[in-house]
Amino acid sequence: MKKIEHIGIAVKDIDESNKLFKALFGKKHYKIEEVESEGVKTSFFKAGPNKIELLEATTEDSPIAKFIEKKGEGIHHIAFAVEDIENEMKRLEKEGFRLINKKPKEGADNKLVAFLHPKSTNGVLIELCQERD
Repeated sequence: MKKIEHIGIAVKDIDESNKLFKALFGKKHYKIEEVESEGVKTSFFKAGPNKIELLEATTEDSPIAKFIEKKGEGIHHIAFAVEDIENEMKRLEKEGFRLINKKPKEGADNKLVAFLHPKSTNGVLIELCQERD
């Protein structure tokens, strides 16, 4: 793993949260994107070399809607940048980590993504991200 790629924060209202994080960082988001397959609308902010991804559910049965219903708004996942997501997934599975995804899928911000189950990572949802060509 190269670095923390971003931290994902589940929010109920992305427009209100965009205002809050704009005030916090002193600048507006640089991208809003919807990922239909995940039932989520995302908004990205840069804070120095780091990124924050806000996630709002677009369907009542999406993972973000379920997360907010169970735990409320807050940190949803930590994403790590990887060079080769498929090899990293194989390596982590061999190390005993439980994969949520059997193969990478399209994610926001021009990334291929896959997730590790929180039950195998001390309760933290881990996302692997590879920049798409």
